[in-house]
Amino acid sequence: MRLDKYLKVSRLIKRRTIANEACDAGRVLVNGKPAKASVNVKENDVIEIQFGTRTVKVQVLDVAETVRKDEAKELYKYI
Repeated sequence: MRLDKYLKVSRLIKRRTIANEACDAGRVLVNGKPAKASVNVKENDVIEIQFGTRTVKVQVLDVAETVRKDEAKELYKYI
């Protein structure tokens, strides 16, 4: 699954366009490397997102095309 879609589906970022912009600005790292929005995300990848002064680091547990809001937190875990 594409990185921008995963960020939206997992609800780490609200909208896919914002996820795209964050990737283009270099604020998203996958396994320690700057990632474009088109990078494929798979289980056990580590995603690091910089929100201003705060950094969120998560490990991908599952990849699903669609999930309900209450199930979205099961797609990742905070590191």
